[in-house]
Amino acid sequence: LGPSGCGKTTMMRMLAGFENPTSGQIELAGQDIGPVPPNKRAVNMMFQSYALFPHLSIWDNIAFGLRRDKMDKDAIAARVAEMLKLTRLEKFARRKPHQISGGQRQRVALARSLAKAPKLLLLDEPLGALDKKLRQDTQFELMDIQESTGTTFVIVTHDQEEAMTVASRVAVMDEGRVIQVATPAEIYEAPNSVYVADFIGDVNIIEASTKAIGQDQYHLNWIDGQPPLTATSAVPFSEGQQAHLAIRPEKIRISTDRPEDAPNALQGKVLDIAYLGNLSTYHVELPGGQVIKAQTANTRRIARRDITWEDPVWISWSATAGVLLAQ
Repeated sequence: LGPSGCGKTTMMRMLAGFENPTSGQIELAGQDIGPVPPNKRAVNMMFQSYALFPHLSIWDNIAFGLRRDKMDKDAIAARVAEMLKLTRLEKFARRKPHQISGGQRQRVALARSLAKAPKLLLLDEPLGALDKKLRQDTQFELMDIQESTGTTFVIVTHDQEEAMTVASRVAVMDEGRVIQVATPAEIYEAPNSVYVADFIGDVNIIEASTKAIGQDQYHLNWIDGQPPLTATSAVPFSEGQQAHLAIRPEKIRISTDRPEDAPNALQGKVLDIAYLGNLSTYHVELPGGQVIKAQTANTRRIARRDITWEDPVWISWSATAGVLLAQ
């Protein structure tokens, strides 16, 4: 996962054998596959364009690679039938690619890629050509197919939501470097840098200097005229060290009354409201001009909203709600 130009596709091409690494090794199941030519690797690749043969039926598209490997006819038929069942395409077997939907073509490309039983399947922006609703549905189909086959999928995407939905592990990249590798939950809840926190989802970043006040507890001096914030961190910070507090909007509570016993409470006014259907994001301007985003679930009809534009409000959060970052 990473922005355009960060090296995602180059890394994938090295895994496939289309690019040679300048240093290091690529190991698959304990074997160095660097010297192995692309056609001899137990690796297959599914392209964003799907690259289906328009003149061949769905059945023949899936069978194409197996025929090139000179597999026995009965074995080909059995394997194609297995792939059609896996991708729920049995009744479309005799149709041509132009006679089925975009989501079905995506499943044909996936079935063809899996037919040769690779140890590793590379998917380059596999859902990029689908509209949002179909993309969301197909994400879960992709997960189900991966779990059924047990094949390792490496998916290249710049779509944070897609990566967080389908992946068991996410590698966040920037400028040719892997910045963090972790589960989606760890990437979101415990990013290791401001870059990762800001790239994954919405986040407030507050710059401050730290002052230890107890075991793993810190006061954060951030701007003149505002009380210090309180945060926790298992990673030690020295006295006066510059740090960044990353806090997600959904971790921040917004209210019309000052909250009692909240370790972090700030007063401001509602500058803007982004209504997202199930959620609303409030942009709260503080006296010094800083803007903090707070997010709430829309459990009531919009006509009955308690807080609206220009209202004076309080925002608050717990000491453990944010992540204190050194970089």
